[in-house]
Amino acid sequence: MRTAMLALAAGLLLLRFLPQLPPVSALPFILAAGLVLLPFRWRAIGCFLCGFAWACLSAHEALDDRLSTERDGRTFWLEGTVSDLPDVRGGVVRFELVNISSRHSDLPSRLRLAWYGGPRMQAGERWRLAAKLKKPRGLVNPHSFDYEAWLLARRIGASGTIKAGERVSVAAGGPGWRDQLRQRLLAVDAQGRSGAIAALVVGDDSGLSTTDWRTLQDTGTVHLMVISGQHVGMLAGLLYGLVALLARWGIWPRRVAWLPCACSLALAGALAYGWLAGFEVPVQRALVMVALVLLWRLRYRHLGVWLPLLIALDAVLLLDPLVGLQSGFWLSFLAVALLALVFRGRLGSWSWWRALGRAQWSMALGLLPILLALGLPVSLSGPIANLFAVPLVSAVIVPLSLLGTSLLWLPGVGEPVLWVAGGLLAILFDALQWLAGWQPAWLPASLPFWAWLLVALGTLLILLPPGIPFRALGLVFLLPLLFPPIDKPAVGQAEVWLFDVGQGLAVLVRTHDHALLYDTGPRYGDFDIGERVVLPSLRTLGVSGLDLLILSHADSDHAGGASAIQRQIRAGRVVSGEPARLPASLGAEMCRSGDAWEWNGVRFTLWQSPRARDGNQSSCVLLIEASGERLLLTGDIDVDTEQLLLTSDMPLEVDWLLVPHHGSRSSSSTAFIEATGAGGALISRSLHNAFGHPHPEVLQRLHTAGARLYDTAELGAIRIRLGRFEPVLGLRTKRRFWREK
Repeated sequence: MRTAMLALAAGLLLLRFLPQLPPVSALPFILAAGLVLLPFRWRAIGCFLCGFAWACLSAHEALDDRLSTERDGRTFWLEGTVSDLPDVRGGVVRFELVNISSRHSDLPSRLRLAWYGGPRMQAGERWRLAAKLKKPRGLVNPHSFDYEAWLLARRIGASGTIKAGERVSVAAGGPGWRDQLRQRLLAVDAQGRSGAIAALVVGDDSGLSTTDWRTLQDTGTVHLMVISGQHVGMLAGLLYGLVALLARWGIWPRRVAWLPCACSLALAGALAYGWLAGFEVPVQRALVMVALVLLWRLRYRHLGVWLPLLIALDAVLLLDPLVGLQSGFWLSFLAVALLALVFRGRLGSWSWWRALGRAQWSMALGLLPILLALGLPVSLSGPIANLFAVPLVSAVIVPLSLLGTSLLWLPGVGEPVLWVAGGLLAILFDALQWLAGWQPAWLPASLPFWAWLLVALGTLLILLPPGIPFRALGLVFLLPLLFPPIDKPAVGQAEVWLFDVGQGLAVLVRTHDHALLYDTGPRYGDFDIGERVVLPSLRTLGVSGLDLLILSHADSDHAGGASAIQRQIRAGRVVSGEPARLPASLGAEMCRSGDAWEWNGVRFTLWQSPRARDGNQSSCVLLIEASGERLLLTGDIDVDTEQLLLTSDMPLEVDWLLVPHHGSRSSSSTAFIEATGAGGALISRSLHNAFGHPHPEVLQRLHTAGARLYDTAELGAIRIRLGRFEPVLGLRTKRRFWREK
């Protein structure tokens, strides 16, 4: 039975690793073959085929529900219901819309929308909206968060922005009540931590700031501020224990069997808490396992640990196979499996403090391979932080928060309880912030598959019980973490990454021993592309420090992420065309024409207009030459600046040209394009941007000059190995079945 269940899970999970889906016409035959094999000795193969067919069919259904290419970027009038708690941050209302009706019958059934400066909205309300819709699309960079996979896992068929709208009907039923409860919690005086209480009670994280999330990530305690499986299990255990305690004290009515009541109350409480949380994957897993444990308690049948975990795994995947695309799914189930591996079968009993310590360091070590595979940061202070944060949150803060919430209907009763819970949360966050400042999260360089396998084997050996032979080899197998095998350019060559940062610019240039970053991407309020995209990409590419940071000019789309990057990876020097407009903490120097240097046989030369009148004209231009192959980075220079550059001493015949100002009509004159003679033209921009970049006239000039276009909006991040005269690599060309080309 367990073999068949494992095979079923393997078939369902295989979806995550497919470069493309098998055709729909083949799926009935795969399913039929699996069903035929089920009654025979090959039932494990049959389960695998059935799971695989069901997963692929589910993925095809989600992909077919995406916005069509013909409707991409268009505005539609539609009507729909707000499905979940709207997220309001920085004056932007973000929400998901379902039950959609429109005269265009082929619109997706679920949309993710943003309303800048929009009114207050509640879950369950029905709205009539004018929305500009876009196909699901995200930034594609080295080992970065895959937004498109996340959207598909949530079955979101399009994203968009609201132009206008009106409320058709008010919220009714459960979703509206849940939203009202969230608003009530956010209004409570909880010593500045009402947002954290709302996160623990109803699963709404909009009340947590960017600083809060950074602190939680650095200390490995993110799982404590969302409604996770341990919270659900803890609540079920408390309710069961309450009835059991009443029965032991003789208070429980003798005519009523206490055990069925205890199990029913525990399951009802867990289901209610799961509903408040929105039934996310960790909650689904916990509910299934709680139900199985309670069933075992009623039937007095020992199920073990692994069978309930397998049943929960198969149940969650069968319910929605696309959850395998989410990082939280893997972390949730692997965490439980690790605890089962560490504690099951041990001889003797451990004290609670020893068990808690063992659990924390085992989790920190055991989850390391999956964190590396998913490109997630590793918290070095996590074992210490969780040692006191887990019991405090699970055993004290969550019960107090739930108790205070349930008593809010009594005036003057629930608020003091929540005030105490908020005070404990404030103390907790102060302690976590100190730990985060002492030891922030570590994002190691990406490892090749063979090195990752060694690390995974090493962690498994270390976690095995004492006495197992060759456990000490586990420490040796972890050495790739300390000395990652990084593919560095040869002397005389340079590796250039044009990152996919949307409507902005960030270019990494790396030689054998040096690294330079040209611009840092944009920043939009609290959303910092430099911190969210550029910095993780630098870390996973093995860049631990920058010799030089060049900020072409001070506009936010080019220098918005500079402060975040300088905090994490301090550059030896910072040079800019507009140092006076940048934060003083950067210590930027003026870009000077004619400055030149050489790193590992690669030559660099700077230039800036002597007649600059604005920021764009002040852009610092960089020429890179490696073994005769040249690349020109131009910032946002305009036509007038281009004419000055043509009359300068800078050699302009290049192989690669970064098209000035993202392809704006005010740049890329015919004379400039012809003078460069570039065979490849690079454009950094976002799809359907509000500026209309690149302009059709610019594209025509490049086409006439014979330049081939390489666009981050179409290709994702672009890699050029300068000095090797070889084709470029666009990360979007790497096949993923969920990724739009």
